Amino acid sequence: MRMKKNLTIVMEKASDGGYACSAEEAVGKYILAGYGDTVAEAKKDLLVAYEEFKEMAAEEGEEMPELEFTYKYDIQSFFNYFSFLNVTKVAERAGINPSQMRQYTSGAANASQKQYEKLREAVEAFTKELTVATF
Repeated sequence: MRMKKNLTIVMEKASDGGYACSAEEAVGKYILAGYGDTVAEAKKDLLVAYEEFKEMAAEEGEEMPELEFTYKYDIQSFFNYFSFLNVTKVAERAGINPSQMRQYTSGAANASQKQYEKLREAVEAFTKELTVATF
């Protein structure tokens, strides 16, 4: 069984209003990227590109490794993809002013690295809580 390679995909809101994602590093001679009107569409486009690259590599007698993806989001793309999350409640858990957070998610303002760190810590905390929760 082949080992899977983990590849970090950076997901960002594009300047034209869509969403773009790309790998932080090349896989062989290929750089995976995707684009869409939503984060879900951009991820789907990325997976289509991955399948096409596997076919191209096979045609050239090469083997594309099996990949697992880790996604790194900006604030806008995170809340686009995880739209079921209440922005106000997440802001409160992170210690960020909810009004300011809505500006970050709409693109009206940019979050500082300190704000990103607060948000990351809050997301990690509720992820741990959900992992041990059951019905």
